[in-house]
Amino acid sequence: MNLAKLLTTILFTIVLGGCTAENVRQSALLQYDKQIDGIIGQMTLDEKINMLHAKHMFVSAGVERLGIADMIYADGPFGIREEMQPDGWMPLGWETDKATFFPTGSALAATWSPELAYAYGTGMAREARLRGKDMILGPAINIQRIPTGGRTYEYLSEDPFLSSRLSVGYTKGVQDNGAAACLKHYALNNQENNRGTVNVIVGERAMREIYLPPFQAAVEEADAYGVMAAYNKVNGWWCAENDILLNKILRDEWGFAGLVISDWNGTHSTVDAITNGLNIEMPTKRFLGDALLDSVKAGLVSEEIINQRVREILRVRLAIKPIPADEANKEVTSQPAQQQIAYDVASKSIVLLKNEGVLPLDLSKKQVFAVIGANAEQTLGLGGMGAGVKTLYEVTPLEGLRNKIGDRAEIVYAKGYEPVVFSFADMFRKKTPEEIEKEARETEAVAEKLTKEAVEVASKADLVLFVGGNDRAVETEGSDRKDMQLPSGQDDLIQAIAAVNPNIVTVLVSGAPNDLNVVQPLSKALLISWFNGTEGGNALADVLVGNISPSGRLPFTLPIKLEDSPAYALGNYPQGKKGADIFADLVSETEKVEKSEDNAPDEKLNDDPNTAIYSEESLVGYRWFDTKNIPVMYPFGYGLTYTNFEYSDLKTDKDRYGKNDVITVSFELKNTGSAAADEVVQAYIHRINPSVEWPYKELKAFSRVPLNPGESKTVSLEIPVKNLQYWDETLQRWNDDFCNIELLVGSSAGDIKLKKEVTLK
Repeated sequence: MNLAKLLTTILFTIVLGGCTAENVRQSALLQYDKQIDGIIGQMTLDEKINMLHAKHMFVSAGVERLGIADMIYADGPFGIREEMQPDGWMPLGWETDKATFFPTGSALAATWSPELAYAYGTGMAREARLRGKDMILGPAINIQRIPTGGRTYEYLSEDPFLSSRLSVGYTKGVQDNGAAACLKHYALNNQENNRGTVNVIVGERAMREIYLPPFQAAVEEADAYGVMAAYNKVNGWWCAENDILLNKILRDEWGFAGLVISDWNGTHSTVDAITNGLNIEMPTKRFLGDALLDSVKAGLVSEEIINQRVREILRVRLAIKPIPADEANKEVTSQPAQQQIAYDVASKSIVLLKNEGVLPLDLSKKQVFAVIGANAEQTLGLGGMGAGVKTLYEVTPLEGLRNKIGDRAEIVYAKGYEPVVFSFADMFRKKTPEEIEKEARETEAVAEKLTKEAVEVASKADLVLFVGGNDRAVETEGSDRKDMQLPSGQDDLIQAIAAVNPNIVTVLVSGAPNDLNVVQPLSKALLISWFNGTEGGNALADVLVGNISPSGRLPFTLPIKLEDSPAYALGNYPQGKKGADIFADLVSETEKVEKSEDNAPDEKLNDDPNTAIYSEESLVGYRWFDTKNIPVMYPFGYGLTYTNFEYSDLKTDKDRYGKNDVITVSFELKNTGSAAADEVVQAYIHRINPSVEWPYKELKAFSRVPLNPGESKTVSLEIPVKNLQYWDETLQRWNDDFCNIELLVGSSAGDIKLKKEVTLK
């Protein structure tokens, strides 16, 4: 589609169709409306306005006079943030606020388990309530559009179906356990560079089919109570004042009845924001405080709109029982039950990409294992910009190996490389050429020393466990990575190690894709262990020594090179120069970090850094690589185990299906190896003779199936035909594309085992 047609398409000013009063879901929050009528009737205008903005950094006001408690928010999506000063970022230094660090989003997605997502939400809610929190600012469920995204580790997947199933599980887990979930960041926050200024230009079909489904599923199926508006614009409107997104789609179509909160400093107006669907401005009251009160008095905003926004807040407030301050923070946040959940997720998230027979580790004779790499001993609960977790404890890979191996092998550690360290001050200060040159010399000297030590240790070992990857300083909120390269010279280091000891097992501790062109051929085994939380080291060690078989699957595609991925291949990303970050500016105002004018955005760039055109449309992730027939390093859904599985006898309950039918796919799955393991079976749809354009195939069902050695099981997967619809931009509704389809069942997007053709009629 050319740019002119795309821009025409996305200006969706037509009244949205396909949504009538009869088919809008009824939220459980509506049960409080009669009670709310009485509350609003007693409130003054000042009290109403006071509920529509921040009271403190993570608190918005209730109405003490009427017994309405303040709303207290918990940051962020993978662990409850430590207690801070009410209106700043300085920690209070408590002991009771040490929380469980849960595996981050991409790790959760690698489990391909809605059940574990539910348990994850349960654990988060339990710890939030121990701390007196009402709403968790999570899950973070934006689509991983670019491999270099700064929050890829925090988001779930490149695929909307996988993301949707996990989003529903997480949200239900939170809200079934007494806290409210706040879905973020709505919508199309798919890059960190210039996120506070960028205008996303996206076709409506791609928006509906790729970027909105996780939000829609969590609202319609899990009745999410909260949504956080993203920083960016979508098709010319800030997300925090986007009538299409907040009112017409979220509320009118999906039946959302809860509150919409701005991202921190993500509000841009008074009249448009309150009218177009924003409930609460955080963490200030610049627009929805006195300015809003004046707008009501001037007749620019009706009190009816104010009442509606207050009603939406009160619905959530009445659904979530407040925790009295004297009952909160009475015990340490992190508890054994939650630590077990963290372990369960971590142990089932680890992805085995390659194994030439060296795993599980042979502990039958006492060998010398050289553990090399700073990530072997680096903790990841904190680091970088954005939400972190002050953990009660965090088991590193080195500690986990020592725990699980004991005296059955000798472990010798070498740091190998100096990890990247995040400096908030450096974001606002431009270094002099002399400083840069001095740092470069010092870095080179340190690298030479650490490499020499690592090579010496490796040369005396039976096997090298190289633990590399990224960290929370490399993958961080507020900025995207410039490339996928392993940081800190890790490629050079592993080549030096391989020259003296080719027996290498590589573990990548990363939340996002890395370039594997150097490490993959040099490794006898290769795993991704993610930013895997409090119990990550124990989980990794259990996989390495064979206590459990690896069962994680890639939630994204690992390309051969970055330039193969769609946004890069089409020149859609990056757009111009990165400017200052909106959240960094907020924190710097609080912490008094001195800024440098040299780091201000360049207004004279030829490329507009504030426009992101999604011309790849629906071809995101594996959809692009499959449709364009571009080879990849490892495909979406890929992962090995310590056994083998055999697929056979694919059947469907019918050969022809109508629009209201459900396709039931069944087949036999057998564990033909000697280890117990889980297989993640995946069903994709390929349309043979469609009437509209489609990606080559799309994920539409999956299941995690545990099997003992020699065990067989009949696996059934269901695909509702209504889930195969497309968004018709002309009719402004979901529409059917009846055609012949091929059902593709396999272990990844790149390994299809069974096929069968059926007809949609």
